[in-house]
Amino acid sequence: MRKRQWRVYAKKADFNGLGEKLGISPYTVRIMRNRGLTGEEEMREYISGELTGLHSPHLMKDLDKAAAILMEKIREGRKIRIIGDYDIDGVCSITVLYKGITALGGVVDWRIPHRIHDGYGLNINMVKDAVDEGDIDTILTCDNGISASEPCRFALEQGLTVIVTDHHSIPPVGNPPANAVVNPHQEGDKYPWPDICGAVVAWKLIQAMYELAGFDKDKYLELIEFAAMATVGDVMPLQGENRLIVRHGLKALHKTHYQGIIQLALASSTSVSELKSYHLGFVIGPALNAGGRLQTAEKSARLLLEDDEMEAMTRAIDLHSINESRKDMTAQALEEAVLEVETTSLKNDRVLVVYLPKCHESLAGIVAGKLREKYYKPCIVLTDGEGGIVKGSARSIEGYHMSDSLSAVSELLLKYGGHPMAAGMSLSRDNVEKFRKALNDNCTLTEEQLTEKCW
Repeated sequence: MRKRQWRVYAKKADFNGLGEKLGISPYTVRIMRNRGLTGEEEMREYISGELTGLHSPHLMKDLDKAAAILMEKIREGRKIRIIGDYDIDGVCSITVLYKGITALGGVVDWRIPHRIHDGYGLNINMVKDAVDEGDIDTILTCDNGISASEPCRFALEQGLTVIVTDHHSIPPVGNPPANAVVNPHQEGDKYPWPDICGAVVAWKLIQAMYELAGFDKDKYLELIEFAAMATVGDVMPLQGENRLIVRHGLKALHKTHYQGIIQLALASSTSVSELKSYHLGFVIGPALNAGGRLQTAEKSARLLLEDDEMEAMTRAIDLHSINESRKDMTAQALEEAVLEVETTSLKNDRVLVVYLPKCHESLAGIVAGKLREKYYKPCIVLTDGEGGIVKGSARSIEGYHMSDSLSAVSELLLKYGGHPMAAGMSLSRDNVEKFRKALNDNCTLTEEQLTEKCW
């Protein structure tokens, strides 16, 4: 079972002096100091929480270039195809880009890969489909693409324009070939808060495009609800710019006119006026993710893009029902995973690699997250795919960089990618035990690091 070590912050500061300057209690100053805020200016900004604290999109590398290319395509009437992802961040990213480009008069459609049949992100077949249709000029990715070097190269060879927007870690081989790559984690990027989700990257791009079009400077705020939902749903740190987006996004959600959000809240036995970050993370988010997990994420994207009240209601009820089924399936898979750990030598491993052949592969990440909560160890859940391929999802703990750890055993993997705290991978079924052993042989986590720190 997981171990916990309780600690009490004791960071020093002039609590009384800062409290007097800021007009707040010294105890409030102490809390802010313990949360990492260092001085009067930073604390004042934290208290005010104004949108003026948002960073300029123009600081992001290649963003202005991408905005200029897209505006030219819109002026020329060229058709743009958005390629998204099947989670809440992906569908919110599609919604932001589709609504933004449509408002600018662009010709645009969107596609989402099927989690099981296509796998994650842009692929060769999606590029071929775009080429075969004959009228697609530009591929615009969101919340994916940074690892899609081969599909991007193929698209360029076919004469398509390729723009990648993403927020995932840059792969060891570097950026994919593209006309523009927008990702705050890439080398040379000067964006001051890189820990943003894909929907925020998309939102920043639309902001720059609106500026080029001469739109009102605050028009981009009409899409802040989707940036906020994705920020919470994709588990971004609620600090810095993310905190501002969620704070003001929640205010916008309380009076939103988007029928998809209104009806999904109602289907989940709440209302938009009551939405808090909790609902985004544990009610709205899981429901939007459920479509892509058990059926198709197109259900979620179509709901968010739906303007008709009755149609949105029908779609929301359907999605809520799918999510209820997902909960039951997750509980069963988790029970099997815990039994596997508790009754085998796995319980002695520092990195838990649990193979659940019959688990629906879309639930692997959820089960891995719950195992991490139970044991406070890096956890990977593997499930059977097609053709002897095993697919997995990983969730990590502080001190264990998951994507780097996967890179160290990449010879055993067919495909992998992700963040320090979460990742996905595929491998041959024959390599499952080798994979588990290699990760544990390479693991340097100490007993101290495997003890959760509670502050």
